[in-house]
This record gives sequence, C-alpha cells and structure tokens, in this order.
Amino acid sequence: MNEWLTRLEGWVADARLRAVLIVAGAFLLAKAADLIVCGLLKRLVRRSRTVLDDQAVALLHGPLVKTVVLCGFVVAVKQLGLDGAAAGEPRPIETVTLRVLQTMILLVWAGFAFRFVRLLLSALAGADDRAPMVQPRTLPLFDNLGKVLVFGLAVYALIAIWDLDATGWLASAGVVGLAVGFAAQDTLGNLFAGVFIIADAPFSVGDYIVLDSGERGQVVHIGLRSTRILTRDDIEITIPNAVIGKAKITNEAGGPSPRRRLRIPVGVAYGSDVDRVRRVLEEVAAGEELLCEQPAPRVRFRALGESSLDFELLAWIPHPELRGRAVDAVLTAIVKRFAAEGIEIPFPQRDLWVRSLPAAAADETGSGNRGPA
Repeated sequence: MNEWLTRLEGWVADARLRAVLIVAGAFLLAKAADLIVCGLLKRLVRRSRTVLDDQAVALLHGPLVKTVVLCGFVVAVKQLGLDGAAAGEPRPIETVTLRVLQTMILLVWAGFAFRFVRLLLSALAGADDRAPMVQPRTLPLFDNLGKVLVFGLAVYALIAIWDLDATGWLASAGVVGLAVGFAAQDTLGNLFAGVFIIADAPFSVGDYIVLDSGERGQVVHIGLRSTRILTRDDIEITIPNAVIGKAKITNEAGGPSPRRRLRIPVGVAYGSDVDRVRRVLEEVAAGEELLCEQPAPRVRFRALGESSLDFELLAWIPHPELRGRAVDAVLTAIVKRFAAEGIEIPFPQRDLWVRSLPAAAADETGSGNRGPA
C-alpha cells in the first residue's frame, strides 16, 4: 500500500486530486471485491444443503462494500493533511476525522453481527439435532444474549478507537452487574433452570408428570421462568423452574411409548380355585376396551394374605390419562364376573372369645354395683 501511495505522489502533486483519485479507486475496488469475493462465495455455498450460508453471503454484501469505501476515505484523509501540520506534529482535526471513519466501520460490522447472530440462532432453532438448547421457545433469550455480547464488544472497540479511559466504566458496570445479580438471583435461577429443562427435555408439553411433592398433571406450558401443569381436577399449577430443576420428576408418558402399566390387586377367599381365578381375571382384562392387547394382560399370585389369596392383575393402558377410567371399568367387571362365577371376595373377619371371670371377681363386681340399702 505504501509503495502505491508513493508512486501516486510522484504522479500527482496535488493532495486534493490524490484524495479524489483514492476515493474513486476505493469505489471501484469495492465493486470489484463485491463481484469477486461474494461471487466466489455464492458459488461455493451453492453446493451446501442449507440456506444459512446463502443468507450469510447476502448479509456480507453491504458491509464489505461499505468497508472498502470507508477505508478509501481513511487513506484519502491521511493524504490531505487537514491540519496543515508538519510530520510528527499533532493533527487533531485529522485524528478526529479518522476516528469518525473508524467508528462508522465499526457500526457497519456491528450491524452485520447483530443480523448474523439472529440468522444463526434461527437456523439452530430449526434444527434440533444441532443445538438442543436453542429452540423456538429459547430463541428470544439467546438472541438477547448474543446482542448483549455484540454490543459489549462494540462498546469496547469504540472506547479503544477514541482512546478513552475505560477503568471507571468497567468498575461501574461491575458494581451494577453485582447488584442486579443479587436482586434477581431467584429470577436468574428460574431462567437458567428453564433453559436446561428445555435442553435436557425430561418431559415435553402433553406429558403426564408426577412431582415428588405429589402433584400430578399434564404439562401444558414450559416457559423460561416456570412450568404449568393441569391436574385431573382442571386446576392449573404453576411451578418455578428452579423448583422443578431440584425435584424428582416421574414422567408417566416417558420412555419409548406413552403406554403405562396398571397394577390392580385382587383378593379372593381361601379355598378358591387358583387356576379358575387366574383364568377369570385374564378373560376380564382381555374383554376391556381401554386396555392394550399388546403387551397382553397377565395375572400374578402375589401372597397368602391374612384373610385372602392375593392376586395382582397387570395390564397396560395406551395413555396415562386413562388410568382412572380403566381401573374403574376393570374393578367393576371383576366384581360382576366373580359374582357370576361364585368366587368370593373376602373381607377381614375376627373371632372374639370372651373369657368367663372367676366367681370371687364376679361377686366383687356385683357388690360394687349395688345401690344403697
């Protein structure tokens, strides 16, 4: 660059004419750079399957042209010598002009960074396999964080361009950040917990979950601050994400299938035919529409109870919300079928033996109950 400027000074003695030529050359160079660089990049990105690189190249067009033109103005300003000072002497007007031009370049690329961050995050949110944490629900959060990061870097570069003392600014920002952190620690805790819940995906909207505190319901909303579940009583419960992040969650709709197994205990009287009871329970389960055919229902003889032979009917339902209806239908069918088959459903029985009191104790008891003579 210096060699070309030296040759230009030998060809053109007037500094103002040299500045005009430099600016004109900058416009031509900007057009050539746009055609060469952007054209080459467009050819390369055509081979990819995504549209992210095509959109990024389209965004690069404006900043590239503006930067080359502004750099031409920077070189032209140095050729003009606005202050008329000799070499080595302070040139405040030239310095301010150059800093203004550098600031304009910074603003051009800061605007490009803002748009590119939004474009990148939108592409990641549409591809779950690339960045699980970036989803449509978390996109505003990461977009704001990206903008804050770009803004901070731009401010730092601006301070460096204007040669300002940033010590006081950094100290003030640290104090403000510390105060905000203490004041909003619960909100920040819920916020980060919400991001990790969405990224880890222990449950999703529509799943039935049970908290370790006993609440059970269907997840209707997963936000950055809280999660809402709808109970079977149609009561909506809002739970802060920080609480969910520390709790033990049972996802009844989790696993490879939303099916859930029911365990229905059944007791019959001693003396009942075990094989017959097993067959009747299997037939009742097979005839119930709310139960799944596969896996097939099964019956287990669990224990010899105090008053009954304890069986357990194991059957599957296609969705967790059918649990109440399925248990009601199966128990009703079992009672009716046992009544028809003559199978007794026992209930606890106790035999009470009253010991007779000795004669002396009976006389004392009787005499004590006598009234006055």
